[in-house]
Amino acid sequence: MPSSVRALRGATTVDEDTAREITERTTELLSRMLEANGAALDDLISVMFTATPGLTAMFPATAARELGFGSIPLLCATEIDVDGATPRCIRVLMHLTTEQPRDALHHVYLHGASQLRDDLPV
Repeated sequence: MPSSVRALRGATTVDEDTAREITERTTELLSRMLEANGAALDDLISVMFTATPGLTAMFPATAARELGFGSIPLLCATEIDVDGATPRCIRVLMHLTTEQPRDALHHVYLHGASQLRDDLPV
């Protein structure tokens, strides 16, 4: 099967708005997303991060750069502030090339974000 461009979703939460916590949870999430899908850094096209409005200690993209994502286009944005939304949440949209069909991809939701998309395969 030829390679296709696909998108992976993932999310995690942090307990506190600290650079350490954002770094730990972001690197955990990205590592698990790559591992679960047999992807390597060379497969990545771009990564977009959103963070809920209360997360201001650091950019999740900074943590990604520390993990080796420095040559990959990264973008951070603020998630819209919706009443009742999961607090202190970092979401990821990762674009990559893969030979896997769309329905074989594994989206990763960790910690307090685990309930966000229970309809997706894990």
